[in-house]
Amino acid sequence: MTRTAFLFPGQGSECAGMGKELIAQRPDLADTYYRTADDLLGFPLSRLCVDGSPRDLEDPTVAQPAAFLTSMAVLEVLRGRGLEPDAVAGHSLGEYAALVAAGALEWTEALWLVRLRSELVATVGDRVGSATAAVIGLSRPDLTRLCAETRAATGQVVEVAGDNEPRQTVVSGQAEAVARVAEEARAAGARVEWLRTGGPFHSSLLGEAEAEFTETLIATEFRDPAVPLVSGVTGGWVTTAAEAVVTLRGQLTSPVRWTGAVETLAASGTDRFVEVGPGRVLGGLVRRILPGARVHSTHTPERLARAVDDLSATTV
Repeated sequence: MTRTAFLFPGQGSECAGMGKELIAQRPDLADTYYRTADDLLGFPLSRLCVDGSPRDLEDPTVAQPAAFLTSMAVLEVLRGRGLEPDAVAGHSLGEYAALVAAGALEWTEALWLVRLRSELVATVGDRVGSATAAVIGLSRPDLTRLCAETRAATGQVVEVAGDNEPRQTVVSGQAEAVARVAEEARAAGARVEWLRTGGPFHSSLLGEAEAEFTETLIATEFRDPAVPLVSGVTGGWVTTAAEAVVTLRGQLTSPVRWTGAVETLAASGTDRFVEVGPGRVLGGLVRRILPGARVHSTHTPERLARAVDDLSATTV
């Protein structure tokens, strides 16, 4: 029996014009989501999703709400066709969309949290001078050792911030230290890709931001997930509202365990994965974690239509 998971992408999947074709095909989404988001946040997020330039999206306080909002619009299209997941998960920022899809959080509350989270992290990033990089081809233990050695040598923070797939690990921290780790990783034969995140996500540098963010989390209404939800922080299941709050609280300073999250879904019988929102980064990660997995992206109207057709054919 086919089991389907909806996966929600994080920052880095956004692209200029990501909402344009979707709104053209479904004008009702403009009122339901985009204009509501504009009113809630107090700036024209809808215009930036439709007509914004790549430079506009370099700002994480824009990019993160935009990626989240696009995921919400795509989720609405899927649900409008009667399609629901057997389980959900989100990568970093995507965990907020996953909580909405699981019925644990209202989308407007999630959007507000996403905006606040991005602002807090950007503030820290500006103050400490941060950088983030993906290292491909070096084991996590070796990279962890390089981070520890670099921290001892420079006095700066650099840490493993994410396990994206068996051969790709993310490091985050202060720019000088991250650059040194990147140099050492290249010397060891790895490939390094710099990520534009606008802050030291998933590192201990965000300890103060975590404390401030927690106050808002505690004041936000969460519900127990109605759809099975896997956390990208622990790689395990989230079954209660209290667990959801704890997960989001720790997400700022804890590494993303995406490999573990995907393996947990697979162990539960999930054999099809739908990337709900912009980009197709998660699809590539899933294929490298689970070779042969059935993966759908929804980042263009054509891809979304194809996913709807395939999902509908197996649920009739």
